[in-house]
Amino acid sequence: MKVHRRLWGLIASSWLVCLGAATPTLVSALGEGTRVAILGVDAGGLDEPRPMARRRLAWEVRKRTSIETALQPDRARLDDPRIFESPFLYWSGDRAFPPLSEGEVVGLRRFLELGGFLFVDDASPDAPGFDASVRRELARALPRDRLRPLPRDHTIFRSFFLVSRPVGRVRGPTELEGVTLGDRLAVVLSRHDVGGALARDNLGNWQHPVTPGGDAQRELATRLAVNLVMYALCLDYKDDQVHAPFIMRRRGAGP
Repeated sequence: MKVHRRLWGLIASSWLVCLGAATPTLVSALGEGTRVAILGVDAGGLDEPRPMARRRLAWEVRKRTSIETALQPDRARLDDPRIFESPFLYWSGDRAFPPLSEGEVVGLRRFLELGGFLFVDDASPDAPGFDASVRRELARALPRDRLRPLPRDHTIFRSFFLVSRPVGRVRGPTELEGVTLGDRLAVVLSRHDVGGALARDNLGNWQHPVTPGGDAQRELATRLAVNLVMYALCLDYKDDQVHAPFIMRRRGAGP
Protein backbone atom coordinates (compact mmCIF):
# COMPACT_ATOMS: atom_id res chain seq x y z
CA MET A 1 0.00 0.00 0.00
CA LYS A 2 2.93 2.33 0.69
CA VAL A 3 3.99 1.99 -2.96
CA HIS A 4 0.52 2.98 -4.13
CA ARG A 5 0.48 6.08 -1.95
CA ARG A 6 3.86 7.11 -3.38
CA LEU A 7 2.54 7.07 -6.97
CA TRP A 8 -0.67 8.87 -6.06
CA GLY A 9 1.34 11.47 -4.16
CA LEU A 10 3.52 12.13 -7.21
CA ILE A 11 0.50 12.40 -9.49
CA ALA A 12 -1.28 14.75 -7.10
CA SER A 13 1.78 16.98 -6.70
CA SER A 14 2.15 17.11 -10.48
CA TRP A 15 -0.91 19.37 -10.65
CA LEU A 16 1.09 21.96 -8.72
CA VAL A 17 3.95 21.38 -11.15
CA CYS A 18 1.59 22.06 -14.06
CA LEU A 19 0.42 25.28 -12.48
CA GLY A 20 4.05 26.28 -12.12
CA ALA A 21 5.15 25.33 -15.63
CA ALA A 22 4.91 28.95 -16.72
CA THR A 23 5.77 30.24 -13.24
CA PRO A 24 9.34 29.28 -12.29
CA THR A 25 9.05 30.85 -8.82
CA LEU A 26 6.31 28.41 -7.84
CA VAL A 27 8.17 25.42 -9.23
CA SER A 28 11.33 26.34 -7.33
CA ALA A 29 9.35 26.61 -4.13
CA LEU A 30 8.07 23.05 -4.47
CA GLY A 31 11.54 21.58 -3.89
CA GLU A 32 13.10 18.17 -4.51
CA GLY A 33 9.86 16.26 -3.99
CA THR A 34 8.50 17.44 -7.33
CA ARG A 35 11.50 16.37 -9.41
CA VAL A 36 10.14 14.13 -12.18
CA ALA A 37 12.09 11.04 -13.25
CA ILE A 38 11.59 9.74 -16.79
CA LEU A 39 12.06 6.14 -15.74
CA GLY A 40 13.12 3.61 -18.38
CA VAL A 41 11.59 0.14 -18.59
CA ASP A 42 14.03 -2.77 -18.34
CA ALA A 43 12.28 -5.69 -20.03
CA GLY A 44 13.29 -8.86 -21.83
CA GLY A 45 16.91 -8.56 -20.72
CA LEU A 46 17.60 -6.23 -23.65
CA ASP A 47 19.76 -3.12 -23.64
CA GLU A 48 18.05 0.22 -24.14
CA PRO A 49 18.57 1.16 -27.82
CA ARG A 50 18.70 4.92 -27.21
CA PRO A 51 20.21 5.21 -23.70
CA MET A 52 20.85 8.97 -24.01
CA ALA A 53 17.34 9.85 -25.17
CA ARG A 54 15.67 9.94 -21.76
CA ARG A 55 18.42 12.13 -20.35
CA ARG A 56 17.97 14.55 -23.23
CA LEU A 57 14.19 14.56 -22.80
CA ALA A 58 14.60 15.32 -19.10
CA TRP A 59 16.80 18.28 -20.02
CA GLU A 60 14.39 19.55 -22.67
CA VAL A 61 11.44 19.38 -20.27
CA ARG A 62 13.39 21.27 -17.61
CA LYS A 63 14.64 23.89 -20.09
CA ARG A 64 11.36 24.49 -21.91
CA THR A 65 8.79 24.23 -19.12
CA SER A 66 10.68 25.03 -15.89
CA ILE A 67 9.50 21.71 -14.44
CA GLU A 68 12.23 20.13 -12.33
CA THR A 69 13.34 16.79 -13.78
CA ALA A 70 15.92 14.21 -12.73
CA LEU A 71 18.72 14.58 -15.26
CA GLN A 72 20.14 11.07 -14.69
CA PRO A 73 16.98 8.95 -14.97
CA ASP A 74 17.25 5.28 -14.04
CA ARG A 75 15.71 2.07 -15.45
CA ALA A 76 13.63 -0.52 -13.61
CA ARG A 77 11.91 -3.82 -14.28
CA LEU A 78 8.14 -3.79 -14.28
CA ASP A 79 8.10 -6.00 -11.17
CA ASP A 80 10.33 -3.53 -9.30
CA PRO A 81 8.47 -1.28 -6.80
CA ARG A 82 10.58 1.64 -8.05
CA ILE A 83 8.23 2.03 -11.02
CA PHE A 84 5.73 3.55 -8.59
CA GLU A 85 8.17 6.35 -7.79
CA SER A 86 7.53 8.04 -11.14
CA PRO A 87 4.31 8.86 -13.02
CA PHE A 88 6.08 8.38 -16.38
CA LEU A 89 7.61 5.19 -17.81
CA TYR A 90 9.53 5.21 -21.11
CA TRP A 91 9.73 1.80 -22.79
CA SER A 92 12.01 1.71 -25.83
CA GLY A 93 13.13 -1.27 -27.88
CA ASP A 94 14.37 -2.33 -31.29
CA ARG A 95 13.73 -6.09 -31.40
CA ALA A 96 11.42 -8.85 -30.26
CA PHE A 97 11.69 -10.02 -26.65
CA PRO A 98 10.41 -13.06 -24.73
CA PRO A 99 7.17 -12.89 -22.73
CA LEU A 100 7.28 -10.94 -19.49
CA SER A 101 7.00 -12.78 -16.20
CA GLU A 102 3.62 -12.81 -14.47
CA GLY A 103 5.04 -10.43 -11.86
CA GLU A 104 6.06 -7.95 -14.56
CA VAL A 105 2.61 -8.10 -16.18
CA VAL A 106 0.93 -7.51 -12.82
CA GLY A 107 3.32 -4.62 -12.08
CA LEU A 108 2.53 -2.97 -15.41
CA ARG A 109 -1.21 -3.38 -14.90
CA ARG A 110 -1.12 -1.92 -11.40
CA PHE A 111 1.06 1.00 -12.49
CA LEU A 112 -1.37 1.94 -15.26
CA GLU A 113 -4.52 1.40 -13.23
CA LEU A 114 -3.18 3.52 -10.38
CA GLY A 115 -2.71 6.50 -12.67
CA GLY A 116 0.73 6.01 -14.25
CA PHE A 117 1.55 6.81 -17.88
CA LEU A 118 3.56 4.60 -20.26
CA PHE A 119 5.24 5.81 -23.46
CA VAL A 120 6.26 2.98 -25.80
CA ASP A 121 8.84 4.09 -28.38
CA ASP A 122 9.68 1.67 -31.20
CA ALA A 123 13.31 2.37 -32.11
CA SER A 124 13.14 0.08 -35.13
CA PRO A 125 9.77 0.94 -36.69
CA ASP A 126 10.55 -0.72 -40.03
CA ALA A 127 10.84 -4.13 -38.32
CA PRO A 128 7.92 -5.92 -36.65
CA GLY A 129 9.72 -7.51 -33.68
CA PHE A 130 9.45 -4.98 -30.85
CA ASP A 131 6.03 -3.76 -31.92
CA ALA A 132 4.57 -7.29 -31.90
CA SER A 133 6.13 -8.10 -28.52
CA VAL A 134 4.81 -4.93 -26.88
CA ARG A 135 1.31 -5.45 -28.24
CA ARG A 136 1.36 -8.98 -26.84
CA GLU A 137 2.32 -7.77 -23.37
CA LEU A 138 -0.14 -4.88 -23.33
CA ALA A 139 -2.90 -7.32 -24.23
CA ARG A 140 -1.85 -9.47 -21.26
CA ALA A 141 -1.75 -6.52 -18.86
CA LEU A 142 -4.94 -4.83 -20.11
CA PRO A 143 -7.00 -7.53 -21.86
CA ARG A 144 -10.17 -5.40 -21.99
CA ASP A 145 -8.48 -2.19 -23.14
CA ARG A 146 -6.77 -2.30 -26.53
CA LEU A 147 -4.58 0.09 -28.48
CA ARG A 148 -6.51 2.44 -30.76
CA PRO A 149 -5.43 5.31 -33.05
CA LEU A 150 -5.48 8.68 -31.30
CA PRO A 151 -7.49 11.44 -33.00
CA ARG A 152 -5.50 14.43 -34.20
CA ASP A 153 -7.37 16.73 -31.81
CA HIS A 154 -6.37 14.73 -28.71
CA THR A 155 -4.99 16.78 -25.81
CA ILE A 156 -1.62 15.06 -26.22
CA PHE A 157 -1.00 17.16 -29.34
CA ARG A 158 -1.46 20.44 -27.46
CA SER A 159 -0.60 19.71 -23.82
CA PHE A 160 2.24 22.25 -24.11
CA PHE A 161 3.20 22.75 -27.76
CA LEU A 162 0.82 22.60 -30.71
CA VAL A 163 1.89 19.53 -32.71
CA SER A 164 0.11 18.68 -35.95
CA ARG A 165 1.32 15.07 -36.31
CA PRO A 166 3.74 12.64 -34.66
CA VAL A 167 7.32 12.38 -35.94
CA GLY A 168 10.64 11.05 -34.64
CA ARG A 169 13.90 9.93 -36.20
CA VAL A 170 11.65 8.83 -39.08
CA ARG A 171 8.47 10.47 -40.29
CA GLY A 172 6.53 7.26 -39.64
CA PRO A 173 2.76 6.74 -39.43
CA THR A 174 0.41 9.70 -39.32
CA GLU A 175 -1.05 8.54 -35.99
CA LEU A 176 -0.03 7.56 -32.50
CA GLU A 177 -1.85 4.68 -30.83
CA GLY A 178 -3.01 4.67 -27.25
CA VAL A 179 -4.88 2.84 -24.52
CA THR A 180 -7.48 4.84 -22.63
CA LEU A 181 -8.58 3.85 -19.13
CA GLY A 182 -11.79 5.64 -18.31
CA ASP A 183 -11.26 9.17 -19.62
CA ARG A 184 -7.47 9.07 -19.14
CA LEU A 185 -4.89 8.15 -21.77
CA ALA A 186 -2.62 5.66 -19.98
CA VAL A 187 -0.45 4.28 -22.83
CA VAL A 188 0.95 5.88 -25.97
CA LEU A 189 2.70 3.80 -28.63
CA SER A 190 4.86 5.48 -31.27
CA ARG A 191 6.44 3.85 -34.33
CA HIS A 192 8.58 6.91 -35.07
CA ASP A 193 11.72 6.35 -32.95
CA VAL A 194 11.27 9.56 -31.00
CA GLY A 195 14.30 8.69 -28.88
CA GLY A 196 16.44 8.48 -32.00
CA ALA A 197 15.66 12.12 -32.73
CA LEU A 198 16.50 13.17 -29.16
CA ALA A 199 19.69 11.26 -28.43
CA ARG A 200 23.01 13.12 -28.18
CA ASP A 201 26.41 11.73 -27.27
CA ASN A 202 28.55 12.95 -24.36
CA LEU A 203 30.03 15.67 -26.56
CA GLY A 204 26.60 17.03 -27.45
CA ASN A 205 26.51 15.67 -31.00
CA TRP A 206 23.33 14.18 -32.40
CA GLN A 207 23.67 10.40 -32.52
CA HIS A 208 21.24 9.69 -35.39
CA PRO A 209 20.23 11.48 -38.57
CA VAL A 210 16.58 12.47 -38.86
CA THR A 211 14.81 11.76 -42.15
CA PRO A 212 13.35 13.19 -44.25
CA GLY A 213 12.92 16.49 -42.42
CA GLY A 214 16.27 17.05 -40.72
CA ASP A 215 16.53 19.64 -37.96
CA ALA A 216 12.95 20.87 -38.34
CA GLN A 217 11.63 17.33 -37.87
CA ARG A 218 13.95 16.82 -34.88
CA GLU A 219 12.47 19.90 -33.25
CA LEU A 220 8.92 18.64 -33.83
CA ALA A 221 9.87 15.27 -32.32
CA THR A 222 11.25 17.08 -29.27
CA ARG A 223 8.04 19.05 -28.90
CA LEU A 224 5.99 15.87 -29.09
CA ALA A 225 8.15 14.25 -26.40
CA VAL A 226 7.73 17.27 -24.10
CA ASN A 227 3.98 17.11 -24.68
CA LEU A 228 3.95 13.47 -23.57
CA VAL A 229 5.60 14.32 -20.27
CA MET A 230 3.29 17.29 -19.75
CA TYR A 231 0.25 15.14 -20.42
CA ALA A 232 1.46 12.50 -17.96
CA LEU A 233 1.73 15.18 -15.30
CA CYS A 234 -1.31 17.27 -16.16
CA LEU A 235 -3.72 14.94 -18.00
CA ASP A 236 -6.43 17.11 -19.60
CA TYR A 237 -5.28 20.33 -17.95
CA LYS A 238 -5.06 22.10 -21.32
CA ASP A 239 -8.61 21.12 -22.21
CA ASP A 240 -9.88 23.64 -19.68
CA GLN A 241 -11.12 26.64 -21.65
CA VAL A 242 -9.46 29.03 -19.23
CA HIS A 243 -6.18 28.14 -20.92
CA ALA A 244 -7.37 28.87 -24.45
CA PRO A 245 -5.63 32.30 -24.54
CA PHE A 246 -2.26 30.65 -23.90
CA ILE A 247 -2.86 28.13 -26.67
CA MET A 248 -3.93 30.86 -29.09
CA ARG A 249 -0.92 32.96 -28.18
CA ARG A 250 1.42 30.05 -28.90
CA ARG A 251 -0.35 29.32 -32.18
CA GLY A 252 0.06 32.94 -33.21
CA ALA A 253 3.79 32.71 -32.52
CA GLY A 254 4.12 30.00 -35.18
CA PRO A 255 6.28 26.85 -35.06
